[in-house]
Amino acid sequence: MSFKKNKYAVVKQAISKDLATFLANYFSMQKQVYDTCRAERYLSPYEHIIGNYESKDEQIPDTYCQYANIAMETLLLKCQTLMEKTTGLKLTPSYTYARIYKKGDVLNRHKDRFSCEISTTMNLGGDDWPLCLNPDPKGGYLHGKLYGQYGIQDYKETRDQGIKVHLKPGDILIYRGCDLEHWREKFKGKECIQVFLHYSDRKRLGSKHSLFDGRVHLGLPHCFQKKR
Repeated sequence: MSFKKNKYAVVKQAISKDLATFLANYFSMQKQVYDTCRAERYLSPYEHIIGNYESKDEQIPDTYCQYANIAMETLLLKCQTLMEKTTGLKLTPSYTYARIYKKGDVLNRHKDRFSCEISTTMNLGGDDWPLCLNPDPKGGYLHGKLYGQYGIQDYKETRDQGIKVHLKPGDILIYRGCDLEHWREKFKGKECIQVFLHYSDRKRLGSKHSLFDGRVHLGLPHCFQKKR
């Protein structure tokens, strides 16, 4: 499949199943540590250094997640060569976002902000939950400001059924997140662990602002982003 032509591609076993399982177990243990620390009032509700639960005004309410987990940011660099080979582009690493999805979760249709120009979703473990995307770049559109701090604004979705991409642990779907509308339908499984790896096209005007998503270096939480 040509990424240049289709704006998306699937790579099987981008990392080994063993490494995917290791990362899934590591992130699940981190969630357990976070839950225990919160229950014992060891952490502030606003402490994001070992993750947090998305609030009601974010994409997946009450789901454990983390922006820029250090292991996932290391994975971002590890996969960059493969990403460049598959896309035919020289890329700038932006940031990562990992989630442990729960039963009943829904990822609404959306397109991404510039820092997610070349996106990858990787399955680390759990129950199967396909990502859907509309391969037509004209599907879904914006009529206002392109992105806010956490995502796009004034988005108008389509009702196109799109295509469903199923991934096994270690597989990745690479897609142009700013161009292709994507979403996940209601999750019927118990748990699904995924990480998003985000890059930008180095040749695109303004891509320097996407380097590390505006942070000084990888691994830092989003509060270290420079004002745009």
